[in-house]
Amino acid sequence: MSSAQDPFYIVKEEVQESIDKLQSAFHHWERVPLDDGERAHLTKELLANCESIEWQVDELDKTVAVAAKDPALYGITEVELDKRRRWTSSARAQVGAVKKAVIVGKENNLSVASATGMRRELLRLPDSNHPNRSDQYVSRDNDDFIASESDRQMLLIKRQDEELDELSASVERIGGIGLTIHDELLAQDRIIDDLGNEMESTSNRLDFVQKKVAMVMKKAGAKGQFMMILFLLLLFIILFVLVFLT
Repeated sequence: MSSAQDPFYIVKEEVQESIDKLQSAFHHWERVPLDDGERAHLTKELLANCESIEWQVDELDKTVAVAAKDPALYGITEVELDKRRRWTSSARAQVGAVKKAVIVGKENNLSVASATGMRRELLRLPDSNHPNRSDQYVSRDNDDFIASESDRQMLLIKRQDEELDELSASVERIGGIGLTIHDELLAQDRIIDDLGNEMESTSNRLDFVQKKVAMVMKKAGAKGQFMMILFLLLLFIILFVLVFLT
């Protein structure tokens, strides 16, 4: 199954889009003053979105667990399973970090700056205290993303090649059927031509016989015609006796 048709990748794209929107909303939440009424509304909305995304990630984890029981049945390799596990773990960590930062900010009334610092620590984003460690995590995530997208593109190209091969085979079959139909039509045309020639020949012979009969009847006159009728009647009676009475 290609990545474009794999339910995991379809749901993954939707979840990733939800995470992107969540992070965008979180950035907006960071900029809202603590005493602003909008902040409380945004806090509830962020927590609700975190719960929804965590549920979707859990469902994806369940599908990975099911596929891991029999990878051959679903056509998935161990490498692909490992990539899917890493992605769900990364997605859960991102959502969990946002959720924890919002909860802490809500309970302790942290300033925007401290909440931002906590989020960076939880998400392991680049920070002035630990630049090398953060760079390693970012680099690893980028490598995983690039490898996943590369595998996805390769699977998509492979699927397209298979579809093109099937289409080519179908075109060849249709071409063969077309040639067969063409040969059959030519054979039917020849048969029709032969039948027309035979009918024309038979019609000519029939016209010739009719002319001969008319000529004989004309030469025989009325008496000859009467004798011929009697002869034919007698011949009919004899044939009737031979067929039905013997």
